[in-house]
Amino acid sequence: MPEPQKVAAPASSASASGPLDWRRIVQWLQADGQISSQEAERVVARCSQAESAQHPLVRLANVGVTALADGRALDVEALTQYLARRSGLGYLRIDPLRVDVGRVGEIMSASYAERHKVLPVQISPQEVVVATAEPFLDDWVPEVERQARRSVRRVLANPLEIKRYTAEFFALAKSVRAAQKAGGASAAASFEQLVELGNSNKQLDANDQGVIRVVDWLWQYAFDQRASDIHMEPRREQGVIRFRIDGVLHPVYQMPMGVLNAMVARVKLLGRMDVVEKRRPQDGRIKTRNPRGDEVEMRLSTLPTAFGEKMVMRIFDPDNAVKDLDALGFSPHDARRWNELVKRPHGIILVTGPTGSGKTTTLYSTLKRVASEEVNVSTVEDPIEMIEPSFNQTQVQAQLDFGFTEGLRALMRQDPDIIMVGEIRDLATAEMAVQAALTGHLVFSTLHTNDAPSAVSRLMELGVPPYLINATLLGVLAQRLVRTLCSACKQRDEELAHEALAEAVKPWKLSGNCQPYKPVGCEECRMTGYRGRMGLYELLSVSEELKQQIHANPSMQSLSRQAVQDGMRPLRLAGVLRVAEGLTTLPEVMASTPFL
Repeated sequence: MPEPQKVAAPASSASASGPLDWRRIVQWLQADGQISSQEAERVVARCSQAESAQHPLVRLANVGVTALADGRALDVEALTQYLARRSGLGYLRIDPLRVDVGRVGEIMSASYAERHKVLPVQISPQEVVVATAEPFLDDWVPEVERQARRSVRRVLANPLEIKRYTAEFFALAKSVRAAQKAGGASAAASFEQLVELGNSNKQLDANDQGVIRVVDWLWQYAFDQRASDIHMEPRREQGVIRFRIDGVLHPVYQMPMGVLNAMVARVKLLGRMDVVEKRRPQDGRIKTRNPRGDEVEMRLSTLPTAFGEKMVMRIFDPDNAVKDLDALGFSPHDARRWNELVKRPHGIILVTGPTGSGKTTTLYSTLKRVASEEVNVSTVEDPIEMIEPSFNQTQVQAQLDFGFTEGLRALMRQDPDIIMVGEIRDLATAEMAVQAALTGHLVFSTLHTNDAPSAVSRLMELGVPPYLINATLLGVLAQRLVRTLCSACKQRDEELAHEALAEAVKPWKLSGNCQPYKPVGCEECRMTGYRGRMGLYELLSVSEELKQQIHANPSMQSLSRQAVQDGMRPLRLAGVLRVAEGLTTLPEVMASTPFL
C-alpha cells in the first residue's frame, strides 16, 4: 500500500469538527479557488434537491462540480484528494492486493467498521492504519487503540471504496472462519505429515457454503484485478493465494491449509476433475462470467507438492482472442509483412517464444481473422486454450495415444484449409506438418526458441532436411511480452534519450523524435509504474536469398544478417523503438529480449 502523503491543513479547516457537511466543502472549494462563485451557487442549488443519505463527497460528485482551473468535472476521487489536503490527513487509494484481509477482523468487528465508516488497511506491530471518509470524526480512535494495543493512524479514502471493501473484506474473513470451523483441524496430506493420514479429523466439504463463497470471491476478485493466473499454493503452515498481474506475481491472501484444500477440491469439482486423486497432476477447465457478464474460460492445472496439492488457474479473457495487430503491439512495418504471410495459400508459419510470451493470443487473433465460411480452420492443441466457434478444435489425449502427430494425420482426412498445431515437439510432428504444407495447406505452429532465425536450426535438430524447410517454411515470428508504462504517472526520461537509448540502438539509426519515459508509480498502477503489457515482435520472412543460407550447416550469423536485410527487426531493436515511443522502458526490454 503506498505511503499516504501528509499535507499541512489550512487554518480554516484545521479546527473543524463533527461530520462532513457538503455546504462547508463547497465553501472551501470556492475559498481555495477550486470553483467559481457562480459554480458554487449552482452546486448549492442542485445539492439541496439531491439525496440526503449520500456521503457529502458522493453527493457533490453526483450533481457535478466543475473545476475552475481546467473545466473538468471533479469526481469522488478528486474530491477525496482535495479534502485530504484540506484536512491535513494523508490520502490513500485502497489497493486490495496490499491489505491483509485475514487480519482486518482482529482490529474491529464488521458492525463497528460500518457504524463508524472506517476500515483497517495496514497492520504492523506498532500501528494500525485506518481509512476513513470523515476527517473530523476521531472519537473511535481511543477505543480501537485499546483493543488493538497499537497506535492508530488515520488516512482519508474514497467513501465508495470504504463501503465496498468493508463489505467484501469482512464477508471474506467470515466465510474463511466459517469454512475452517466446519472442517475442524483437518490434517494436510503433505510431505511431512503422511504419518497423520490415519487421523479421523473431519475434512472440509467442497460444497460447504463458506468454501463456495470464498471461491466465488476469489474469481470475481481476480477478474476485477486483471489477473492472468491464480496460484493456490500449500505451504508448511498455511495456504497462500497469489495473482499474476502484468506478468508479475502478487500475494493476495493467506488462509488455513484446511480451507485451501477445500477450495482446491471445490474448483476440481466444478472443473470435472477427480477430486479424490491427489497423487498425480490433472487438467481441467471451467467457464464462468466476469463482473461485466462476459463469459471467461479458465484452464485448471493441479500438481502434487511437498505440502499438498497446488492449483493454477489460467484466465483466458475472450476479448484477448480477437485483438487486431495494433492492439497486440505490432508495428505498422511488421503488421504489413505478417498480413502478407498469412494470406499465402500454403506453407508453414511458426511462432516462437518462451511460455507466457503471448504466442497463443497471436495465433488465435490471426486465425480468427482468416477464418470464414469458405475456409475450414482446424486445430490440434494440448490443451485447447480457448473455445472458438469458428474453429474445429481437437484436444490431444496422451492416455489414448492421440498426440500431435496422430491429430495431424487425422486432420489431413478432414478436408482442412488452414491447420494449427499447438506445438512441434518431435520429428514425427514436424514431418506431418511438412507433409500438410506440401499438399497445399497453410500450417501454423509454435516452437520454443530464443529468436526467429534459431527456428531454422531447431527444425534441423529435429531431423527435417534443409530442402524441405526451403520448400515449406514461409516465415517465423518470435515474440516477447513487456510491461507498458502507466499513462497516468509516467515522466520524461531526458538522460535516457541522450545516452542509454543511443547505446542500445547501436548500428541502427533511429528516425523521428525520441520520447522515452520512466516509471514513477501511482494508485492506478499500484505504485509499480506499469499497467498492462504489449508484444515485441521479430518477423523473419523466408526469401529466395535466405533459402540459399539454409543448408546442412547454416550459420546463425548469416541467417540473421540476411533476415535483417529482408526487413526483419530484431526483438531488442523492436523493444528500443517502443522505448523511444514512450510505451515501455529500457530495463523491461533488456530483461525480456535476447542480445543482438
